Amino acid sequence: MILRNNIWLLFIFCNALVNAQDSDFFFGKIQDGATGEPVVFANIRIKDRALGVITNVDGSFRIPIRYKDYGDIIQISSMGYQTKEIPISEFLQEGINLIILNPSAIGLQEAVVKAKDKRGRRLGPKRIVQKAIDAIPDNYPTTSFSTIGYYRDYQLKDGEYINLNEGIMEVYDQGFDQLDDETSEIQVFNFELNNDFEQDFMARMAYDYESYKKIIKKAYLGAYGGNEFRILRIHDAIRNYNVFSYDYIGILKNDLLKNHNFLRSKDSYSDNEALYGIKFWEIHPNYRAHGEIFISKKDFSIHRLEYTMYNARKTNKEGKKNKHGHKQKVIFDIMTEYRKVNGKMYLNYISFHNNFEVRRPPKFALDSTLVNMPGGYYALYFNKAVDSLTATNPKNYDMMFQKKKYGIDKIEVFGDSVRIYGDSDFKQAVYNAKGETSALISKRKVNEVEDMFEIGIENVRDISGNLVNKPNIKEYQQYREFFVQRIKPDSRSPLDGEFMDKGKPIFEDQPMIKPKDYKEYWMNTPLPNIEN
Repeated sequence: MILRNNIWLLFIFCNALVNAQDSDFFFGKIQDGATGEPVVFANIRIKDRALGVITNVDGSFRIPIRYKDYGDIIQISSMGYQTKEIPISEFLQEGINLIILNPSAIGLQEAVVKAKDKRGRRLGPKRIVQKAIDAIPDNYPTTSFSTIGYYRDYQLKDGEYINLNEGIMEVYDQGFDQLDDETSEIQVFNFELNNDFEQDFMARMAYDYESYKKIIKKAYLGAYGGNEFRILRIHDAIRNYNVFSYDYIGILKNDLLKNHNFLRSKDSYSDNEALYGIKFWEIHPNYRAHGEIFISKKDFSIHRLEYTMYNARKTNKEGKKNKHGHKQKVIFDIMTEYRKVNGKMYLNYISFHNNFEVRRPPKFALDSTLVNMPGGYYALYFNKAVDSLTATNPKNYDMMFQKKKYGIDKIEVFGDSVRIYGDSDFKQAVYNAKGETSALISKRKVNEVEDMFEIGIENVRDISGNLVNKPNIKEYQQYREFFVQRIKPDSRSPLDGEFMDKGKPIFEDQPMIKPKDYKEYWMNTPLPNIEN
């Protein structure tokens, strides 16, 4: 162990994990010294190079080994923690370097009772938020700039990464006085599917609310051409403060104050700048929303916005209390953080997480039916062998002819098929309609004859216990994340540049261009195994 600058640097050798990764990197993980929990989305910066990464959901990160030759200093910062600096020469190349950060000891609560406006009136939480929204045109850039960063989208299935796409891209933004989705351009340096992680085709497809193959339950998310990066940008409520972003936040400029209750929370700081902490929430019969916003006490710039929407009628699978003190299931969760560069606020990172369902074809399904009119029975053919106990229960069927329900005389099971014989009334009705059906058949209107016969099936199972025609529903968690590595104020998009087509997925034949300084950027690929 090495004790330096009030920070513990521990070395854990987890070769099984690291060996699966690129050997050209140092690997690290940051933990809270008080709780032992990972410090998520902490800034890992190479001092004086304006480059860096953000830690993953398990607190992990990686840095190219080449920076060790330059003698660089690694600067570590996160809201609520003291900024620390560690020489990169102290990092070991083998294993995972575990860095312990202690929460800030700076007392900021004294400023709570002194927060007043120019007239000497004490500032309440709603007034602070209003001042922050009003100050957006002053605190954020209104001229062209660009941000270069590491983007990824992925899903979690049973706690494991699947469908991990990642790349480096540059966003050319014309400024906060322009509409982002209409005017910004994205240049893709590199984008690839990481085959070290499992692939799941159905989980990868765009949201589909027509066939319901892939949906967010209790919410709607447009497909936007299947472009997950575009979806992420649209859900930055600070950048899109004057257009609709997401439920209850609505248009940040108009709806945040109108739709929520507000309460002062624990104050914090970022890069030694004191911040107001304000919690807000809204509760409805079917939904509840919680958020927290951190605002500068100096110029009312918004440093972080967190927002979570819950399904108020469904508890989470784990049955544990969430970060807002209840057990409701998350619908979506968004975290956006900005940081100050040359007096203006620029995106540091954005993470958009939501749950979704994929409805796969039923494991046990009815393949086809056949009506034997002379025999007076329906023949049902399934894709698997049928459970005789449930298949021979008359209550599990509705036998219909010409929109009228009839009784069942007997049921026979033959492996993966079932015969259901109608009662005497059914047989008589079919016999009486013999002339009508024959006439329709002679006129080649077989479909009209088929429409006369209907069979309803429920509660029938196969020999493995699967319910007939029940969709095989699997729940996943979706993440989209963009971590800024470099900010270029006053940068304009090239006139002859090739840009991403926002109307289709990033992985579908998008133009890619690698600039001369491409090697300065790197992908902070997560370790294969994570803890939820």
